[in-house]
Amino acid sequence: MESALLKLCRKLRLWGVMSSLCALVWANMAGAHEVVPTIADLTAGDGAVRVEMRVNIEAQLSGIDLDEVDDTDNAENASDYDALRALSNAEVADRAASLITTWNSAPLLSADGTAFPLTLDSVVVPNVTDGELPRISDIVMTGALPDGATSITVAWPDGAGDLVVRQQGVEEPFTGLVSGGTTSGPISLTGGDAATGWQAFAEYIPVGFDHILPKGLDHILFVLGLFFLSTRLGPLLWQVSAFTLAHTVTLALGALGLVNVPGSIVEPLIAASIVYVAVENIFARGLNPWRPVVVFGFGLLHGLGFASVLGDFGLPEGQFIPALIGFNVGVELGQLAVIAMAAIALWLGCRAATLARLTGVEELVAEYPVMFRAWSMTGSLIIAVVAIYWVIERTLL
Repeated sequence: MESALLKLCRKLRLWGVMSSLCALVWANMAGAHEVVPTIADLTAGDGAVRVEMRVNIEAQLSGIDLDEVDDTDNAENASDYDALRALSNAEVADRAASLITTWNSAPLLSADGTAFPLTLDSVVVPNVTDGELPRISDIVMTGALPDGATSITVAWPDGAGDLVVRQQGVEEPFTGLVSGGTTSGPISLTGGDAATGWQAFAEYIPVGFDHILPKGLDHILFVLGLFFLSTRLGPLLWQVSAFTLAHTVTLALGALGLVNVPGSIVEPLIAASIVYVAVENIFARGLNPWRPVVVFGFGLLHGLGFASVLGDFGLPEGQFIPALIGFNVGVELGQLAVIAMAAIALWLGCRAATLARLTGVEELVAEYPVMFRAWSMTGSLIIAVVAIYWVIERTLL
């Protein structure tokens, strides 16, 4: 009679083939319509308020939930964004007014609890010839402050992604991250609401975590590739330590502007790093002496990818280092969460399969490495297929 383990391995191989095909279909949908935070510079005085905003108008108008996706191509209604992205610059500029109307109904701004509208002064839509790149427009809005106003609150609509609010023209200006569906809280018109270092640190931990879970699929696959090498804790610790050290270095250097490598170079190399660890998992039986060194090199690349994300937020100098550290802590927590979930899922799967026919603890322990190997090869194959497509896409498409 065929053993339960052999049946399981056959099922795993079938599952691996089907998953690989699904992964190819999914990967074919992935593009470069990256979701970036909206930046709003807020200036108030002499009874008036001025908001200068850098925003992806098409993404805001598309109806995509920008709080949940990191790439518009991954959204269910991605076609709506693509249709807007295909419009000319003049057509996009014409639609900016409807976006202001939507924001006013939120309302976007209120003074001491009283909402007041903004009007569109100007909109500049840049020429972006590559249709796969987001088109970030510059919008200027103005409004009249209610008499006697002492503070302003910014309310960002649900599903609008991240908004970075930067107060201008005062001492100790407010700078903060406002997620979709939340508010900034009262911002004093005379200044003095600058975040402390600890506040900036705490605020950017979830930003870093969110960049891994759920938005950082390429980084998730890389971490899973490290996990699938061996059942022993030692190899995993060596790899994660090398990766963490490396991406911490380039995250700091890149975010500070000391190192600047174009995304057209970094992104294909990140995909190639995922291919490498996945393929080596299939052929290697343990930690090779050179693997931590190679992982360190790949960590340098991933750090540059993280730096480009943090750089989009345009933090003031006084909050930059605490935010940088908080972001990095969030990234590490996200990586640990990925490893923990993978370990739990793997342990439960192997235990359920073996306990179906084994009763002795010794037998369970003896067969666990065999089960892990089956999962490891299947998972690594799926990771390699997806990453190979990414290398091709990010290099040629």
